[in-house]
Amino acid sequence: MNKQVSTSRGTGRRPRVVIGADCLERLEALAEGAIQRNPDLADRLLGELGRARIVPAAKLPQNVVAIGRAVTYRDESTGQEKTVTPVYPEDADIARGRISILTPIGVALIGLAEGASLHWDTRDGKRRVLTVLHVASQDVPEGLEAQ
Repeated sequence: MNKQVSTSRGTGRRPRVVIGADCLERLEALAEGAIQRNPDLADRLLGELGRARIVPAAKLPQNVVAIGRAVTYRDESTGQEKTVTPVYPEDADIARGRISILTPIGVALIGLAEGASLHWDTRDGKRRVLTVLHVASQDVPEGLEAQ
């Protein structure tokens, strides 16, 4: 099966990924811990971290998807827009739009800037194109809903 991001002709290069240094170690540990349970997803996350530009937390651009920042994206195949907040697995609550970073959509979105589009494979093997429309300008305080 192809990797998360397509590099075939017509799609261009993969979008840039920027990760805050404060999250890097924990994200690497989560990916390494998931290798036995979900090797494809763990490999995708490690691959994204490996190609990411790592910046100090204070220098992470406000328009970049990060843990705790609400992001609105569009599924280009359906036109559907959705707002979610990537969180660590223990904070995930799908009913409140808090998605685990250890999900295909979480891995696909982390580190992307507003305006970025990417190809990703769903759990059922379908290829989709997502476009990041908006990232909350500040982190969502713990315990508050991302709306």
